[in-house]
Amino acid sequence: MSLDQPAGRQPDHPVAPQFPARWSPRSFTDRTVTEVEVMSLLEAVRWAPSASNHQPWRLVWARRGEDGFATIHSALASGNQVWARQAAVLFAVASKDTVTNREGAEVANRTAGFDTGAAWMSLALQARAMGLAAHAMGGFDKDKLAAAVGLPDGHTLHCVVAVGEQGSAEALPEDLRAREKPSGRKPMAEIAVHGRF
Repeated sequence: MSLDQPAGRQPDHPVAPQFPARWSPRSFTDRTVTEVEVMSLLEAVRWAPSASNHQPWRLVWARRGEDGFATIHSALASGNQVWARQAAVLFAVASKDTVTNREGAEVANRTAGFDTGAAWMSLALQARAMGLAAHAMGGFDKDKLAAAVGLPDGHTLHCVVAVGEQGSAEALPEDLRAREKPSGRKPMAEIAVHGRF
């Protein structure tokens, strides 16, 4: 599959092409992703921006065919299980809820989710640079996934990310084929205002 700029995703203002080119397909080929490639994806995560450099993101990953992949996959919502089974790698993305302050006390890290979102975007952009596609999912059973990955206390699960080489829409079940296209974006005026809400 081509990773060229998808049709219908033309920005209104100048922007690096990696941003409108990134989208979340559901179809993956049977190509495997090596552990070396996984480490490159995680290296991009490691360098994501973080408030006060706390780096609260925590990821558990497994490749297709591994026991960990099956347990993460089993916690997904049924609609996501249908297509995510073809992904080469699944990442469970969580964050540590607290941070040690200057006085040595554990306090709430109010930016943990925000920073972890930046880490996910770093993974998505690195995947695209490597010729891979990434699709983040919020549809999962929180308790089942927490048990599957051994989530420690004081951590919050945010999403599961499927990564692999993009496949064709025809490989998906018929009800998903029509949805296998990049979505548009809201007009700028709906997301940003100058000076005051």
